[in-house]
Amino acid sequence: MKRAELVFIPTPGMGHLASTLAFAKHLLDRDDRFSITVLVMNPAFAPTNHSIVQLIAASDTRVRFIHLPQVDPPPKELFFRSVEKFITEYVENYKSHVKEAIINHVLSASLPLAGLVVDLFCSSMINVAHELGVPSYVFFTTNAAFSGFMLYLPTRHDQVGIEFRETDPESVIPSYVNPVPPGALSSFALNKEGGYICNVNLGRKYKEADGIIINTFSELESHAVSSFFNDGIPPVYTVGPMIDLKGKTSSEDNQAKHEIMKWLDDQPPSSVVFLCFGSRGSFGEPQLKETALGLERSGHRFLWSVRLPSRDDGLAKPTDAENLEEILPPGFLERTRGIGMICGWAPQVEVLAHKAIGGFVSHCGWNSILESLWHGVPIATWPLYAEQQTNAFQMVRDLGLAVELKINYRLGSGVLVMAEEIENAVKCLMEADSEVRKRVKEMSIKSRQAVIEGGSSYASLGRLIEAIIANVTVPARKSNMW
Repeated sequence: MKRAELVFIPTPGMGHLASTLAFAKHLLDRDDRFSITVLVMNPAFAPTNHSIVQLIAASDTRVRFIHLPQVDPPPKELFFRSVEKFITEYVENYKSHVKEAIINHVLSASLPLAGLVVDLFCSSMINVAHELGVPSYVFFTTNAAFSGFMLYLPTRHDQVGIEFRETDPESVIPSYVNPVPPGALSSFALNKEGGYICNVNLGRKYKEADGIIINTFSELESHAVSSFFNDGIPPVYTVGPMIDLKGKTSSEDNQAKHEIMKWLDDQPPSSVVFLCFGSRGSFGEPQLKETALGLERSGHRFLWSVRLPSRDDGLAKPTDAENLEEILPPGFLERTRGIGMICGWAPQVEVLAHKAIGGFVSHCGWNSILESLWHGVPIATWPLYAEQQTNAFQMVRDLGLAVELKINYRLGSGVLVMAEEIENAVKCLMEADSEVRKRVKEMSIKSRQAVIEGGSSYASLGRLIEAIIANVTVPARKSNMW
């Protein structure tokens, strides 16, 4: 029986790292012929990932982690001009360390190297795979529709030659059912400071890979998946939903988690709307006031994760809010006592799984969407950044699986989402017999069926495994590689 080593290279960020590790574990659970090594880069400005990785590693000793040396980040000014260009340049600075780690710690082992699994922002590592003479596979932590958008960008650029503009008509993008308005595109598509062309180049590079792996399932994104069958696109494997159903909490989070779950235990089934906006989601005081008023007027029970922006231009993670009495409308906390709970950090996976949760106001990160669908909880869309606008558009317009609160909202735009909009969206979201809720319940069943034997993602993962094993070669000598 052939055995082989795979090297995973995730982008340094919790959303990307968590999805990558979920896939690594999923692969090991399915086939014990693989050994997996994860190369860990440090975030450019935030604290290292070491404590998070240690927590994850302790729960599964089958995955080996190698922490790469710190590299100098690009100029901080680039981060504010284009986050995507900053990340890709930062990752590219790790190329020599990645190659050295593979040569010294992987090729020197007894198992042959079956290939590199690289994150969507790590496409420069495809060159490392070429140099080492092994296959490469791009792992998309986003959905199939956005993956298709990235693969479409080079074709569009060759035809048009410039970035998208706010005044453009709606764009026909093959992986979306409906034409996409400019306001629903990711901000990088409109970015003239390097963000747009950076993503065009990423899209070109993906086509050099031996396969594309996407954390989705064909029943959810049948149109997007079918759009991949074009010349020049590598084989696509839909292997999701891959989500961490147990969640990961540190010891300092345990008390907060206990209080949240205890409060939920006391609420009626499907009665609570949960508001949570991801690890980097936060709002200033004016928006928090509008949100509070909207929640109060909706009349529904709520669990609200309130985070404030960091004070260093957004480079650090948001902070939990203190002195809520001074931030929220006068008397709000007293008036909503008993029907609402405000927290800082929240154990999202466990909360969505709780029977008391009836709706989810979300930033529409893809991990969050998959978690909500798995648990049959409908979403009201409030995207903030990255590809979240197109996720919101797809969920509302293409799939009919979410309630529109906003689609084109962008964090930092200065635009306030008003209390009336929030009130109306929450009321619509919490309707017991709405069409959206019925569709979400049906998709919940399909998501669970996709990953078990006989399911679409189970079969797709099987095809990926056989393709990887078929490409296994005997490792070359170190002297030939450096």
